Amino acid sequence: MPEGPEIRRAADRIEQQIGGRAIDDAWFAFPELAEQAASFMGVRVTRVDTWGKAMLIRFADQRVLYSHNQLYGVWKLHSEDKPPSTKRTLRVRLSAEGRCASLYSASDISLWHAENLTEHPFLARLGPDLLSQDVAPSDVQQRLNLKQFHKRSLGALLLDQGLVAGLGNYLRSEILFCSQLPPSARPVDLTPEQQQTLAECIIDVTRQAYQTAGVTNREAWIAQAKAAGEPRRQWRFAVFERAGLECHRCGKVIERKMIGSRRLYLCPNCQSA
Repeated sequence: MPEGPEIRRAADRIEQQIGGRAIDDAWFAFPELAEQAASFMGVRVTRVDTWGKAMLIRFADQRVLYSHNQLYGVWKLHSEDKPPSTKRTLRVRLSAEGRCASLYSASDISLWHAENLTEHPFLARLGPDLLSQDVAPSDVQQRLNLKQFHKRSLGALLLDQGLVAGLGNYLRSEILFCSQLPPSARPVDLTPEQQQTLAECIIDVTRQAYQTAGVTNREAWIAQAKAAGEPRRQWRFAVFERAGLECHRCGKVIERKMIGSRRLYLCPNCQSA
């Protein structure tokens, strides 16, 4: 499943396609939405943003179209006269000035008023979004110390969307390596300086992944990895997908473990308990 940076980049593409434009035609597969399709005619798309892995298309009349791709959903952008060739099932199509954004295969789609959006049962459980909301390291550090989070292992906590929204499996490994912390560490075990470093890495690694289309490694280390013949799926990361290869920082061999039924990569030396 795509993580927050990938969903945010998809939102950017949709906003570039139909943002700032008035809807000429709207089509919805689900009956409860289809009956409102005509009411979108002439309504301008003001912004497309994200909250974690959910997409939020905002309209000038304060309505918000919520969608979650889950495993199979995908947005396709195209001109009105050239729909994409696909066997996927169309769920939503928004057209503006000959430009279309079409959502295929997703099943979690609903319409909300902006004032009531936080009442959405999924969004209500999420922490702040690092890419669509103004979040500072001090905000993240404060959340790490909340009662429901401060005694949980980081290996599990960094996948909890209640802490901050949008983190996923590759970001978890990269953040822990950046912070030089083992997955067994808990926020309560850390010094204030370690907590601050962790909070900064959570934000910095996520934003770097967004800005670079999923590359979380350092430029110098990327050059080393490319020189060693590593493919993109490895050189884009500092530790993720690099089991059996040398740590860029210390030279020890990167290990792979299963934590929370998902794979995690770490350096046993840089991230020792």
